[in-house]
Amino acid sequence: MESHKVVDIVLGIVVMGTVGTLIGTTMGGGLMPVAILVGLGLGVVIGFLGGRRFLVSILVGTVMGGLLAWLMAGADRIWVGAGAGAAMGGFLGVQISMLLDVRAAKKAAAERAGTSPS
Repeated sequence: MESHKVVDIVLGIVVMGTVGTLIGTTMGGGLMPVAILVGLGLGVVIGFLGGRRFLVSILVGTVMGGLLAWLMAGADRIWVGAGAGAAMGGFLGVQISMLLDVRAAKKAAAERAGTSPS
């Protein structure tokens, strides 16, 4: 297996495992192990498929959400802000990735047509 794919899988395990832990904390009780396992499984799949931009957006959202919650509500609510930030980071990551893909496709089409991209 290529080294960049291994890095992507490890990044996926760390990020999605953290998100699974945050969700499990919210759900409480006996669902914590299920949420963690689902997060780890999704992390492996997303990392294997090469979703590095998506994982980084979730990581940034988690950190920023946790910091914002810490500043606004105190240390007791960091996990809530981190979970919400992870969700927003994932959503924004998908949207940004889609826009970057559309831009790259337009640029490639313009280069094939021999015109300058706008």
